[in-house]
Amino acid sequence: MGTITIVGLGPGAAGNLSLETMDLLKSEAQVILRTAVHPTVAELEKQNVKFTSCDSFYEEGANFEEVYGRVVARVLAAAMEGDVVYAVPGSPLVAERTVVMLREQAKEYDVPLVIKPAMSFLDLAYVDLGIDPIAGLRIIDAQDFAAVADAGNYPLMITQVYSQLVASDLKIALMDSVADDYEIFFLRNLGLPDEECRPVKLYELDRQPHIDHLTSVYVPPVPAMPEGLLEFGEDEDEVEVFTAAEEELVDTSAYDDVDVQPLVDVIRTLREPGGCPWDIEQTHKSIRSNFIEEVYEYIEAVDNEDIAGMREELGDVLMQVVFHARMAEEAGNFDLQEVIDEVVDKLIRRHPHVFGDTEVSGSAEVLVNWEAIKKQEKTERKSALDGIAQGLPALLRAYKIQSKAAKVGFDWQDIAPVWDKVQEELGEFQEALASGDKVAAEKELGDVLFALVNYARHQKIEPEVALEGTNNRFTERFLYVEEQVHKSGKEWQEFTLAELDEFWNEAKKLGK
Repeated sequence: MGTITIVGLGPGAAGNLSLETMDLLKSEAQVILRTAVHPTVAELEKQNVKFTSCDSFYEEGANFEEVYGRVVARVLAAAMEGDVVYAVPGSPLVAERTVVMLREQAKEYDVPLVIKPAMSFLDLAYVDLGIDPIAGLRIIDAQDFAAVADAGNYPLMITQVYSQLVASDLKIALMDSVADDYEIFFLRNLGLPDEECRPVKLYELDRQPHIDHLTSVYVPPVPAMPEGLLEFGEDEDEVEVFTAAEEELVDTSAYDDVDVQPLVDVIRTLREPGGCPWDIEQTHKSIRSNFIEEVYEYIEAVDNEDIAGMREELGDVLMQVVFHARMAEEAGNFDLQEVIDEVVDKLIRRHPHVFGDTEVSGSAEVLVNWEAIKKQEKTERKSALDGIAQGLPALLRAYKIQSKAAKVGFDWQDIAPVWDKVQEELGEFQEALASGDKVAAEKELGDVLFALVNYARHQKIEPEVALEGTNNRFTERFLYVEEQVHKSGKEWQEFTLAELDEFWNEAKKLGK
């Protein structure tokens, strides 16, 4: 029975091999490489090192555990005949599952085993990333999804991201822990002339042009939220946030003159016995559409730069908020004060750069932190599409669905196929109409609209806003045409379409 000596081939460049390791590889012992797909192997061939590799196991194995099991069995079998030098990429002591298995089984079979130190890709990563592992760096395999679930809680280095498929699975798993656009680091070929160590958005991970066996990912910890308790002090006009570092005072005195109580009292009176019969009959669902309508009326006032209209419509929106809160209070669910407390708490929690000691470089980083904090709050969300309200207008909902899907890589990278899809769906819609199948036509029309929304998204145009603008322009121009018809003293039926079109063109020229 021979001795198994485990050595590391280093992170990439042959110059990182120790002299002791090279001497062992040139010895009379049988040399087995876990994989020959490594930059150092070319130098071994130049030095006439005789070796065999286990690469065939990767093609035959159903999963990594099976592959690693076969590699270990081969090394142990070789040791039964004499000394073996088993070489692995990087360091034998860093993220190398076969070494862990060999240690366990060598004891079981009483096979002598020696492990030699080697440089790991981590030594190069520390330099490129500017990090110190003493801060609590954790190193895991990309397939360790249980450990991936803790991403964001501490510095995390993920190894064995050896293919686009693995990167895609890893990305989706990480999105359960950090924001879709959280900044991570893509590491590849460290120590080689074409090394890469660059920040990328999480949703872009599997879109990188070169992903192979020398690829790793570093996930920095998510900035901590301010620790402490949010509470109201003795003075109700002041909110205190107590953090571990200091006490910061949030002064709300600027809003001393704002009093929503009169509106609360009016809504309560309308809902109480003896109040308005219509208001008393309403439920959350019965006035749902009213809420939507008031919001759109406010948006219209904004688009028209109508300051007086904005003031009026904001009042209508606020009335809807107070109305719904009153109904919830009557049912014993929550009241308006709880609504206010919760949103104040949320705003302070999601702005640690204002109310805490977190520093940001600009608005882009603010959004990243916001999403990261939101992700921690919304732990119940599992799907990439979670969080999209079904009550949204159809065009806006389609836009959000597509945007969420795009963040996980389910999207065209070029605009040409997006337009081709629009043309394809139009053709299918026309075919359905020609067949007289109304059900199919409705389905195909939905596909046309969905494809158009996607095209608009790629062009950075919000379709809901675009269509609302068209609705407004059509309404205003139609009102002008209607006005001209009434001025003429004639009925609509007495005008030809061409004559009505002249009025329409006049409206366009007048900018109505």
